[in-house]
Amino acid sequence: MDNSATMISIRPFTATDAAAYQALRLAALQDAPTAFASSYEEECNRPLDKVAARLGPQPGESCVFGAFVDGALVGMVGLKRDEHIKLAHKAFIWGVYVAPTMRGRGAGQKLMKAALDHAASWPGLRQVYLGVNAVNQPAIRLYERMGFATYGREPACMIVNGEAIDELLMVWILDDGRWTVGNGRE
Repeated sequence: MDNSATMISIRPFTATDAAAYQALRLAALQDAPTAFASSYEEECNRPLDKVAARLGPQPGESCVFGAFVDGALVGMVGLKRDEHIKLAHKAFIWGVYVAPTMRGRGAGQKLMKAALDHAASWPGLRQVYLGVNAVNQPAIRLYERMGFATYGREPACMIVNGEAIDELLMVWILDDGRWTVGNGRE
């Protein structure tokens, strides 16, 4: 596929995207098991109605975006706001994945931009967090380009096939002039 001819469109998923989402999610869990807390074995028998319920946008609370090329799903990212009142200024990115054939073509950046733009529209939101496998350099570089900063490292965050996987903890601060990494409210 010619990179210059690839038209990637990004949009929120709806319940009607459940089958395509589930297929890509299962492929992601097999392709990159150290990138996700969930496993293929945990999700392969999840009923489609449960998958659909996870996808429906909940204004100000959560949204899952898909990247599409010629109608085919090639990437995804989830965004969820913390449910606790004292933590409602925070949201987290989850489930980021781009199909191997589309990597390096801008899908990941477009997905992250859509998620962060959406997060910025939520009243009172100040921070977006994510965790990334500490050795996944392409993902780390993408998140840094998007404005995320590393604030910690969790050793042995996951154990996958007997191997301890460290995770970098990253944060994106909504730049409204009042918040900075490490200083909180000025």
